Amino acid sequence: MGVMMQAFFWNCPREDRREFDWWNHVRGRLPGLAQAGFTALWLPPVHKAADISGPSMGYDPYDYYDLGEFDQKGSRRTWFGSRTELLDLIRTAHDCGLGVIADMVINHNSGADEEELNPITGRLRWTRFKPRSGKFPRDWECFHPNSYERWDQGTFGDMPDLSHRNPYVFAEILKLARWLVEEIGFDGFRYDFVKGYGAMTVEAIQEYRYIRDGKPFIPYGVAEHWDCAHAIENWVNVTNFSNVNPVDAFDFPLREMLKALCDQEGFSLGDLATWETLLRHQPQTTVTFVENHDLRDEGRPIVNDKLLAYSYIMTHEGYPCVFWKDYYNAGLAMGTTPHGIDALVRVHERYAGGRTQTLWLDDRLYIMQRNGYGDQPGLVYVLNNRPDCWNGAWVTTQWRNAEFLPVAWWSESDPGRPMNQASQGDARAQFWAPPRGYAVYAPQA
Repeated sequence: MGVMMQAFFWNCPREDRREFDWWNHVRGRLPGLAQAGFTALWLPPVHKAADISGPSMGYDPYDYYDLGEFDQKGSRRTWFGSRTELLDLIRTAHDCGLGVIADMVINHNSGADEEELNPITGRLRWTRFKPRSGKFPRDWECFHPNSYERWDQGTFGDMPDLSHRNPYVFAEILKLARWLVEEIGFDGFRYDFVKGYGAMTVEAIQEYRYIRDGKPFIPYGVAEHWDCAHAIENWVNVTNFSNVNPVDAFDFPLREMLKALCDQEGFSLGDLATWETLLRHQPQTTVTFVENHDLRDEGRPIVNDKLLAYSYIMTHEGYPCVFWKDYYNAGLAMGTTPHGIDALVRVHERYAGGRTQTLWLDDRLYIMQRNGYGDQPGLVYVLNNRPDCWNGAWVTTQWRNAEFLPVAWWSESDPGRPMNQASQGDARAQFWAPPRGYAVYAPQA
């Protein structure tokens, strides 16, 4: 399936001193990301935003077709750069074998040019949009409430919500998706705040028959549906019921489990088997992650032993997504060592195929195997929650008379290499992980 990189974090241009130059910054990292084994980039919203209080991250969309070329809303470039620089980034990513995912913010808009009277409510609202691109102008009937729609699931701040049941709005959103894929070169979409509009829009974008470079093209899709596992699963099933090109979803409940694993004193590894996550029910549509741009407020980020969480998502099923700030700013890539995210990406791409099977589980020790699929032979993953010593056990694997080499491991207190292991004729073998750490073993051919 590959490994995705979320190629931004909140206020990244300012924090990394790359204001109006983020696209060039990311572009310079692409060869290294490709060499490390990443297969896709998720970029922040690329359109010109309202920028009411200064440059923004793009989640307040104003002109969907201004990618940094029209002088409006305080600048010509977006906070990330110019249209030319974005196109260069996408072209370089494709040359490196990386797909590029666009952030689709189509629930709400901001930065209107004029107030209008909404005749249904009798109130003035900022809903007249006259973008300089000349594309997708909007008035009050494009937003809730209007003649086309009574239902409005959720609002985003005080921004007016687009009414997707208005045929004009629906058609313009499809035109936008087509333009992003066929002309700009995006390979898929991350759908922002899908709880705010009907599933029909995502269905239509996913099902559209795109043509790029004269050939049919099928885009990838993943949705942000921030809720409990049951609600996310229900949304995915409804949206994918009549789709040939199904959409995935981020597993927010799994992320909360991973935060508990890393930050909660006395967390029992037994909870790994009972925590309600999307991954438990339908891994084939699950994107797993450790952090994202929205988890920035006090108390939300994972504080301790974050590599435990990354080891989990890189060894288990699902499509893992790495956070740029963890990888670069926090230094968790760790290059060619066996201790960091790079080593776990190699594990995911070379070994983590097939079904997940638990071999041992108690409060302090978790051992599982991936059974292998295709050219990925499988692996054994050991997670040790004891802070004071190595921990391991004898388990029955699927491999008889096999040798196992440690291919990735980490512990804050003991970085020593785990010993090679071997299974006997009855497929039993013992596997160990360092204190408050993990180890990944790969069977040798």
